[in-house]
Amino acid sequence: MASIPTIQQCYSLMDEYAMLDNIRAHSLMVARVANVLLQGLADASTPDAMLPETDLVLTGALLHDIAKTPCLENRCDHARQGRDICLELGYPEVAEVVREHVILSEFSPNRYVSGLFLAKELVYYADKRVRHEEIVSLEERLDYILERYGNNDARRHDLIRKNFNKCLQLETFLFASLVIQADDIQEAVTGHDFPTFLP
Repeated sequence: MASIPTIQQCYSLMDEYAMLDNIRAHSLMVARVANVLLQGLADASTPDAMLPETDLVLTGALLHDIAKTPCLENRCDHARQGRDICLELGYPEVAEVVREHVILSEFSPNRYVSGLFLAKELVYYADKRVRHEEIVSLEERLDYILERYGNNDARRHDLIRKNFNKCLQLETFLFASLVIQADDIQEAVTGHDFPTFLP
């Protein structure tokens, strides 16, 4: 089995890669949302259900923006750069989650209908629900992404909208497997008893 960093190692890497405080706060909230989603899937599943590893979901969420700070300066692809960092560190499973937190390489409705979701899909969705460190709807997050990264470019806007349409579909599949609804995420996160390492 491939190596997955500890939560403490994730925090050390945030320091090592000079993660800005606002990006760290965002990453922590993404981890909290992903944790609630994973717990919801576990609660709704049979004991023998195949669920993503908790450690992989949490570390993928915490490190999904590990390359964001340097990429703000040199305009690199932070998902690809983050993947490369994780690969260099010997964390290939985390690297896949980090690489796909912006755009999923595959979309698997047949698997989703069965209630089967991978760590990368939970982190991808959780990231889309968190603007800075605030939980928002996909529509609100889309508006922010278009304004912040759309560059008034119609082609770029179209690509962003297509990605969010996939995320909307994923949301439908995901919450069909959960007791809570998409609008309940804020309340679920607020009421969830998180481990002490997720403040």
